[in-house]
Amino acid sequence: MVTIADVARAAGVSPSTVSYVLSGKRPISDEVRRRVQRSIQKLGYHPNAGARALASSRSNVLAVVIPLRTDLNVPVVMQFVAAAVTEARQHDHDVLLLTKDEGSDGLRRVAASSIADALIVMDVEADEPRLPVLRALDRPVVLIGVPDETGGLTCVDLDFTAAGSACVTHLAELGHREIALIGPSPAVYKRGTSYAGRFLRGFRQAASKRKIRASSFPCPPSYDELRNRLDEVFTRHPGVTGLVVHNEAILGSLLSELSRRGKQVPRDISVLAVCPEDMAEAHAVPLTSIALPTAELGGLAVEMAMRQLDGGADQSEVRLLSPKLIDRGSTGPVVA
Repeated sequence: MVTIADVARAAGVSPSTVSYVLSGKRPISDEVRRRVQRSIQKLGYHPNAGARALASSRSNVLAVVIPLRTDLNVPVVMQFVAAAVTEARQHDHDVLLLTKDEGSDGLRRVAASSIADALIVMDVEADEPRLPVLRALDRPVVLIGVPDETGGLTCVDLDFTAAGSACVTHLAELGHREIALIGPSPAVYKRGTSYAGRFLRGFRQAASKRKIRASSFPCPPSYDELRNRLDEVFTRHPGVTGLVVHNEAILGSLLSELSRRGKQVPRDISVLAVCPEDMAEAHAVPLTSIALPTAELGGLAVEMAMRQLDGGADQSEVRLLSPKLIDRGSTGPVVA
């Protein structure tokens, strides 16, 4: 195994100089730094993680906190995680995924153990019960999601209120006067999950402003439940000509069920989804969608955490990404 002494010998410097090049704790001339870096590359030296953590008081680990509840869409969650892992590696950090729902106690445990330099917290509620602990932790915290009270917090998310409004606007401009939202599971709304409530608020506000008849139907992620929701939609609101689907897990089933009922997309009914782009493209009928920017959000969360680590934890900010609507042909004008 190559040691720091081997690198120092090859570069013609002391082991402490190699250490300073690696840690950045003292200024080193460009010429010496290049010599050390060439030796590191030539010898294939990898710093010992434990020793590096002791020397820097860092673990070089970011914790991503996301309880994997039954109503979460795991493939979508893993897109966020994959993006965070990719960005973390650019900063020489690994990612620890914490999936158990431990609430505030779990956050305290992680912080007290020093196993992670910073925390990225997902599945954020509007009235988030963990806020007092999140604000009090002695390490950076970034939320992917926006609670109602954001003071002292760093958050990043899609602007779901604007996304809900954009869906209504798009359908209204195509001439639709009665639309329905197939939303996430009732448990998501009951828990007060921030993104679901913000999207529904934007959807309703835009519908009211444009005098569109709009209804909403929470839907558990199963074919039977989807079929029941569509029964409700078309029985209670036979004039519906556009569906907004904020529930990635049912997209394939939705298209199959509409076809079974003899409804052609978009001739008979327009379908507009909110989902990652790859999911919108993966169906026999590619779906017009508001893109859920999982890669961008996961990467930004890591960048924001690293900025806090490098410059101190008192850098609270809230970033909302503007929604991007991509027309793939599953929405169209109302046919008289």
